Amino acid sequence: MTKNYGPEYVRAIAPYQAGKPIAEVAREFGLDEASIVKLASNENPFGVPESAVQAMTAAATDLGRYPDANGFELKAALSKRYDVPADWITLGNGSNDILEIAAHAFVERGQAIVYSQYSFAVYALATQGVGARHIVVPAQAYGHDLPAMLAAIDAETRLVFIANPNNPTGTFIPAADIQAFLDKVPANVVVVLDEAYNEFLAEENQFESAEWVKKYPNLLVSRTFSKAYGLAGLRVGFGIAQPALTDLMNRIRQPFNVNSMAQAAAIAALNDKDFLKRSAANNAAGYQQFTEAFTQLGLEFVPSYGNFVLVKVGNDPAAGSRVNLSLLKQGVIVRPVGNYGLPEWLRVSIGLPQENAVLIAALTKALAE
Repeated sequence: MTKNYGPEYVRAIAPYQAGKPIAEVAREFGLDEASIVKLASNENPFGVPESAVQAMTAAATDLGRYPDANGFELKAALSKRYDVPADWITLGNGSNDILEIAAHAFVERGQAIVYSQYSFAVYALATQGVGARHIVVPAQAYGHDLPAMLAAIDAETRLVFIANPNNPTGTFIPAADIQAFLDKVPANVVVVLDEAYNEFLAEENQFESAEWVKKYPNLLVSRTFSKAYGLAGLRVGFGIAQPALTDLMNRIRQPFNVNSMAQAAAIAALNDKDFLKRSAANNAAGYQQFTEAFTQLGLEFVPSYGNFVLVKVGNDPAAGSRVNLSLLKQGVIVRPVGNYGLPEWLRVSIGLPQENAVLIAALTKALAE
């Protein structure tokens, strides 16, 4: 009798590696938590908007009851914001939840999912979690090669993941390229357009992909409140798709997957345009601060359209781990990306100006060791 529990494809999953918490680094290296700078998880350095704090305070009076399982008020706010019917919206425990639900709703074991090399780690986890076949398309300049991804779709393919901007590389795909891709994808293949970092795009790169959902029945647009909206700890995301897809996702979505505080905070954050504008401005300034410093240090980096920068810190396979360890000892947390096949690189989240300065000083010291 076998001693192995569960299907083989589940046992083959390598658990997701999140950024190190501040408390863990403090314990491990004997540091004062207050002195540690975390630039590892692409969080908003401003934290939770005050509007969301006030909304959560009001919502806390009703925590003895279950949340609205259908998220009526949040869906109504999103419906108004994106000009789509409320029943085209699926709420998720972060957009990670939306990606997982999509894999379970649209793909059977043995079918295939297409995604790009160097794209978000959850795509591989979601594929493996349903026992599907991975079709990983080589990246082009660290970004998606859409013509190659289109060519890679085979008879068993049921889902394609596209991240725009991409995490962890920060690359961006222009609207025209995505629309040309959508025009050619077979109708029985669902395309998940993951736009977790959309709100950080410069105005000239902004486009409203929710409008495409009205044209393409096989398109699911995924968004999150974890990044620009500053609600990472609450875990709120959502998907927009036509009813045929949304209905299937709702059938397997966990009941009460977005809690009451998160729903209230998300509504407030969605309407807090000043916070969003301030966050985008800080991000643009921080990107300039980082890239000027990396250039002065002679470091290669990938031009980023998100709230992070992928920077190469050496030419040997141990470079990322070595520099990361030095940074941790100095009280700076960033994200090594060896698990993405990028062992010479680190992903650095854009923080407040003073946090960015701490990282630049620590990185300069680490490179000199």
